Amino acid sequence: MRVGLLGGGVIARLFLEHAKRSEMDNAEVVAIAGRSEASRGKALAREFAAPFVVGVKQLIAARPEVVIEAASHDAVRECAEDLLSSGIAVVVLSGGALCDDDLRARLERAAAKHRALLYLPSGGIGGLDALKAACAAGVDEVSIAVTKPPAAWKGIPYVERLKIDLERLAGPVTLFEGRAREGVPHFPANVNIAAVLSLAGIGFDRTRLKVVADPALRFNTHFITIKGRTGTMELRFESVPSPDNPKTAITSSRSRAGPGPWSCVSRACPPRTIPRRRCSPATARSPRSGNSIRRCAMAPKAGTRSPAQALPQGR
Repeated sequence: MRVGLLGGGVIARLFLEHAKRSEMDNAEVVAIAGRSEASRGKALAREFAAPFVVGVKQLIAARPEVVIEAASHDAVRECAEDLLSSGIAVVVLSGGALCDDDLRARLERAAAKHRALLYLPSGGIGGLDALKAACAAGVDEVSIAVTKPPAAWKGIPYVERLKIDLERLAGPVTLFEGRAREGVPHFPANVNIAAVLSLAGIGFDRTRLKVVADPALRFNTHFITIKGRTGTMELRFESVPSPDNPKTAITSSRSRAGPGPWSCVSRACPPRTIPRRRCSPATARSPRSGNSIRRCAMAPKAGTRSPAQALPQGR
């Protein structure tokens, strides 16, 4: 399969390493795209003997069958719609960009119209199957606490505006607490898992997000609580930070760029589309196969925008 990469960071490198070892179902990287000649992707392309291109037009010209976005929220906004409109499947790793309802709706329309797969991996969490089962019965509350060592929160404009000295924390400090829709955009490289949880469950407005810097932590630690008619579920994930990027956990990187999720995308091409908006909120159908795609029974009412398909790893 012909693959394009958007981005030149940890996840892009991990994918290239897997592909080099022939662990990606014969994936052929036909282009690594950056915003300019100064992009980190250029050095990565040179290291792995892959073509480097600038901008989405040159990326489309390379004729990839699927593009893995491993760059930023801006990359999703600037490139995903054009790629989908060209019939190219897109794996969105910066899922937080999809808290923008207008953007998500445009991507859904482009995917449906051009029969292109829009895929959102689970990232550094699991349990989305349990969340969906709970939603089918009725959910009252979904919350996630994203807690990481202080180094993970450095260089973020929102945190810098809080005037918190991350080097001298005496104990855990809450950086944000509120609706996922409000918090996710503040941390574009750190809390994309909250977007995945929101899309798989009860939406950005009802999912609660807490963001914490804790100097006592060695691992990126996430706490998820789901309360509803089926009872209460509490999930805890402790993930080793990537040595190259403390904002990203090793588990998160591998769930997004490793052989497991890649086989899902590979099997899905020729691509399926995400659910069409004209379908009912609880059940939608793939226009190619006609198979039902179950979604949260507490999804927005008919006439509102439907979330992109968020699939747990291995699905």
